[in-house]
Amino acid sequence: MRMHLPNSAFLGNIDPFLRTFDRSNPDVLEVSANKRWISVHPVVISMIAALSLGIRRSSCEKLEAKSKHYFERMGLFKFLKVDSGMGITEHEPAGRFIPLTQIKTSDELTKFIKDMIPLLHLSPNHVEPIGYIVSELVRNVLEHSSSKQGAILCAQFYKKSNTIRLGIVDCGVGIKKTINVSHRAKTDLEAIRLALIPGITGTTKKEGGTELNAGAGLFFIKSIAEVNRDFFVVYSGNAVYKLLKRDLARTIKLHADPFKDRHSKGEDYPYWQGTTIGIDMSLDTKEEFTSLLDLIRDTYSQAIKERKKQRYKRARFI
Repeated sequence: MRMHLPNSAFLGNIDPFLRTFDRSNPDVLEVSANKRWISVHPVVISMIAALSLGIRRSSCEKLEAKSKHYFERMGLFKFLKVDSGMGITEHEPAGRFIPLTQIKTSDELTKFIKDMIPLLHLSPNHVEPIGYIVSELVRNVLEHSSSKQGAILCAQFYKKSNTIRLGIVDCGVGIKKTINVSHRAKTDLEAIRLALIPGITGTTKKEGGTELNAGAGLFFIKSIAEVNRDFFVVYSGNAVYKLLKRDLARTIKLHADPFKDRHSKGEDYPYWQGTTIGIDMSLDTKEEFTSLLDLIRDTYSQAIKERKKQRYKRARFI
């Protein structure tokens, strides 16, 4: 396999990067890079790190760009098991970024959410629902993706734009196989569409999901992106869905069907075995954003109550 780090690959212009992914020779991962400068979204290095865990050997050509120190600090070379030849002073990352992190257990997920809180720079009431959404997305990987390597995540806070960017990647069975446990999706793109509709989950045919899985994590994160005019990307199998920034003059409307939002989509991409989620989240506390977080917090509280109720239920024998 081969992946190339271009000079720029953020969610708005990520398509060319995705299309250069070469799946040939699946036992080996080769990473190349732009010679002059590299500036990429955390989801890009999360994808490379995730691929590195399931292969026999990886290699990375010598990076010449000044930004190579960023990849060292984010832990990419450690995942690739490649000596970068760089020695850097590691400063405290709290409030600035979370390096590449592999999550395979609930305890590791709890720690990641705890580390993510300083990145958000929000009040506790608004941090809680965002932590809940990310937790739900990763929990889905742990419970349904059948990925032996779990989930790979990393995140960074961009002070100038007051934005957090996050990548969540796995190399599991993919959305289509997960959704088709309880629903019918003929293509990867249709599976992504169903996964983004609230109340649809692969765990049950019941509309609205179950008390423990409401099927709303992806819908909520897409809604946050829609309200804040941010990008949001889902890549699974040969399909990609990207939420585009809505027009400023357009009234905010949260659609259950993601195909009714302003978006781009395609199902002719190199096949990704698993699921990749790229998130941009502007943290400006405007009224619509605050109201949406309040709604998510209420949903979160209800979900916690239902889980506790299920946990303490006792079997009844007649």
